[in-house]
Amino acid sequence: MDAQGRGRAEDVDPADQWVLNPDTGDYELRLPPSAPQSPIPAPRRASPAPADPEVPAPRRRRAAPEEPPPGRRGRRRPAKKKSKGKKILLWTGGTMAFVILAAGSAGYLYLQHLNDNIESLPDDGASTGGFQKDQAINILLIGTDKRTGSGNDGYGDTGSAGHADTTILLHVSKDRSNATALSIPRDLIVDVPDCPTAQEDGSTKVIPGSTGVRFNTSLGQSGRTPSCTMRTVTELTGVKPDNFMVADFNAVKTLTSAVGGVEVCLAKDIDDPDSHLNLPAGKHTVEGEEALAFVRTRHSVGFGGDLSRIEIQQQFLSSLMRKLKSNDTLTSPTKMVKLAEAGTEALTVDAKLDSIGKLKDLGLELGKLNTKNLTFATVPVKDNPAEKTPVTVVLKDGPAQQVFDMVKNDVSFTEVKKKEKQKQKKEDAAVAARLKGEKSEPGEVRVRVMNGGAPTGSAQEELAYLQTQAGVSKSENAGNAPADLAKTTLEYAPDQADQARALAEILGLSGAAMKPGESVTNSQGLPTMTLTLGKDFKGAGVKLDATSAKAPEDLQKSTADKVECAK
Repeated sequence: MDAQGRGRAEDVDPADQWVLNPDTGDYELRLPPSAPQSPIPAPRRASPAPADPEVPAPRRRRAAPEEPPPGRRGRRRPAKKKSKGKKILLWTGGTMAFVILAAGSAGYLYLQHLNDNIESLPDDGASTGGFQKDQAINILLIGTDKRTGSGNDGYGDTGSAGHADTTILLHVSKDRSNATALSIPRDLIVDVPDCPTAQEDGSTKVIPGSTGVRFNTSLGQSGRTPSCTMRTVTELTGVKPDNFMVADFNAVKTLTSAVGGVEVCLAKDIDDPDSHLNLPAGKHTVEGEEALAFVRTRHSVGFGGDLSRIEIQQQFLSSLMRKLKSNDTLTSPTKMVKLAEAGTEALTVDAKLDSIGKLKDLGLELGKLNTKNLTFATVPVKDNPAEKTPVTVVLKDGPAQQVFDMVKNDVSFTEVKKKEKQKQKKEDAAVAARLKGEKSEPGEVRVRVMNGGAPTGSAQEELAYLQTQAGVSKSENAGNAPADLAKTTLEYAPDQADQARALAEILGLSGAAMKPGESVTNSQGLPTMTLTLGKDFKGAGVKLDATSAKAPEDLQKSTADKVECAK
């Protein structure tokens, strides 16, 4: 209170000025009686000049209400209520899968000064140029081991430059029905490519790449920036990220405190002196330092390595997602404001996401996702055979490529029910029917292989695979196709349908890739089918149709809607 006994607006917590209007479902900014009321902020405008503190603001006299027309006194049309679904969508517009969604939505509804909190770095041309609303979204989430800030010097290497300690490639499907959060182990052996990096003076410096090094060195090492991690992920997976977001230790502490803690579960007692986590078995709500200790622990869970820590981090992030999307968070303007402040201060984003408006747009897209269709998975790896006592891991080539192709081709890791038009259903059924029926033995299949857009030598490589590993001995190389094709096709005559189905099963061809038509003759003058390798060809023996693929049986994965206890 000032000397006149009047409350000052600057002494009021901004969060307490937001009040839920039960008629509209929106939060409205309620200022002191002397100030005009305001609904949700309009798009950003220039800030007004500060008032002279020595001159009191003129008090506005409230206008008398207009007299209603005769015969209509007291008959006010009730405000149209927004559906619960729309309100939830509005608020989850910033629930950043894990962290960012909440920051985006709250930032949209809160004050424009949050733009000043956002720290951004150039993507150096390593991204697609930013996410698109009508396309699948790939966001690279990087948690660094940078130990700046109060209380963080007790965790491991206090001199770390901020390596890619926890990295997740978040893929959200084009139709927003599902998403995959793919964890990349920090100790995975990869090749880090050369990284052109913008300098403060406007020049570009190329940081030399490295072969056969740990993935976490793609950031921090030799001055590498997040754009280098982006390039490494593209090199590894074939998926080019749209944007990146980076968080350090402080982000975990501030964001969990902002939502009032996150519930986690332990299957056993844990006392880890390295991470400072000391909790008995059972469910707990952790925040701040304790939350950081939880996601940092590894020696006391699973096999005690980084892969075990990835599992506990996935459990934590699933729980955080559920908390962010809960009514307890969504209907609390105080929590949303705290999330906005914490999120924009704790995160570093690429230059394509350097404003509240851009984060809001991303948040609204991610907020459409149902958490039961968000799958957490880990890149399939195995112990490094080059080490007597393995401390690093390498890819399981087949399963890893299968996972990468599923992400690249927007294939869900969970079964998602989709609504289809009747006509489309019939067309899909007709195409699928091509795969149903009797199949010939591989040795009875006659096919010639042509290159129609695949890398040079692909036809011979696939032929070798068919003859030596798949048992298709009656196959031959027919050279280059007359024209390049985007997709691989198999053309066959009606009486060769059983052979076509057998080959489709071997190669992973979809019904759409099978083209009923005419046969040709092979070098022995016998009727044969024609397999034309298109630009989608990934290599000999690699399944050609990722849209019909299923996740490897031993893939480490879980969904965000389920509570799992760390073992």
